[in-house]
Amino acid sequence: MNALQSNNKDFQMIGVPCNQFHYQEPGANSTEIMNGITHVRPGFGFVPNFPLTEKIEVNGQNQDPLFTYLKKYCEPTSYKMFGMNWSPIDSRDVRWNFEKFLIGRDGKPVKRYYILVDPTEPRVQDDITAELKKSRHDGPVDIPVVG
Repeated sequence: MNALQSNNKDFQMIGVPCNQFHYQEPGANSTEIMNGITHVRPGFGFVPNFPLTEKIEVNGQNQDPLFTYLKKYCEPTSYKMFGMNWSPIDSRDVRWNFEKFLIGRDGKPVKRYYILVDPTEPRVQDDITAELKKSRHDGPVDIPVVG
């Protein structure tokens, strides 16, 4: 993930911690989450070079409005559902940690990637490059209001 961020200077990756998938993100706050990333998973002193949001819910009744928006415009990557601990269940729900969304310069979702797609795969890099080549402007990015 760090390489993907480093290799694309006009690209911004954002990590979104979520504890809805077999409770794999138990950190209570940003310090605990960062300690888990650095020392446990992936560990080995890993420090992300991209921002992390606060821990949110991406599915169910309390899902963050950002994910309501992303899922509305991107088809699910799989129809297999894993251990679900939220309600209500929706066919567009995020299936597991590490599902990825590519968002265009205009703030609109472009593509959604399955959990096993490595973000450094050529097809992902090609999609990022294609988005970065789209018209650039010096003004603020027009991000739709979510909610």
